[in-house]
Amino acid sequence: MPTLTSFSSHLSDLNHRHVASSASTNSELIAALQDGSLDIAAVHVLTAETQSAGRGQHGRSWQSPRGNVYLSLYHPVHMPVSGLLSLIIGLELAKMPVIQTLNEQLLAQGLTPIGVKWANDLGFYPSQDVKRASLDSGEAHQQTLPFQKLAGILIEPVTKSGKLVGVVLGIGLNVQAAPKLTAQTSEGMSYQAISLQDIHGLLHPEVAAATSLPDLQTLYQQMTTALMAAMTRFEHLSIEKPTGHTYYLDGFLQQFAAMDALSGLRLRVTQDYNNKKQVITGLACGVDTHGCLQLQQDNGKISTLFTGRIDVIY
Repeated sequence: MPTLTSFSSHLSDLNHRHVASSASTNSELIAALQDGSLDIAAVHVLTAETQSAGRGQHGRSWQSPRGNVYLSLYHPVHMPVSGLLSLIIGLELAKMPVIQTLNEQLLAQGLTPIGVKWANDLGFYPSQDVKRASLDSGEAHQQTLPFQKLAGILIEPVTKSGKLVGVVLGIGLNVQAAPKLTAQTSEGMSYQAISLQDIHGLLHPEVAAATSLPDLQTLYQQMTTALMAAMTRFEHLSIEKPTGHTYYLDGFLQQFAAMDALSGLRLRVTQDYNNKKQVITGLACGVDTHGCLQLQQDNGKISTLFTGRIDVIY
């Protein structure tokens, strides 16, 4: 078991800075990189105990109560960033020791494990029964099931003089506190927040008593290790692509399929085209080689989706 000293050494090597409060760890890190306060050629990590103006996808707010992880990691890049990166990050985060341990215990109890939800989240839908219900494609089944959201991913490019120099990978992970979302704060999304502590509470009492959640310092270490592994994996895919080989891509797609929180579920995807809403329903059937969601419609056609609001229906 690594010691606290080794955790601190690992984080120090990544130029880790911790603050009591930040408006937004992503915004603060990007500003320091762009004004020259931080070296754009090095990796940097910023963590905060809370955020006053945390941000999620598409400009949504991210509630930031104390007791959770708010972490941003900057990594230099020398290649274009694609939609695969967020899925790779999700997969590597799902492989963290704390998630793997909880998943083993959840599966042993017949409960749904934590997975990666396309395109930027970690969590699960609460019942395996929904997968069976989803096989019935009758339109009478239109109730929605909220996603239990454990963590979110926000990737933002960093540019200097109009040139891409790196990316900031922002992760919000609910550890001790799951924000209580209202219709306003969930901003129309079909999800509820859940924490590691909540998931730990789902375990049988004797199992829960024999296990404990890691402290925040340990989680910082596990998460930065996962993010660095994700960037290495993304670089391997980028180098491999021009060669025509698919060894790394095939390996990623196979691992992602095993952690895909949407696999086999019946979805209603709402998209906006020229201020008009278009709704598509069908079964989720993984992602393609570009990281796009694949949806099999009732007529058998496979739709490739780049974006959209997802509701699981049953």
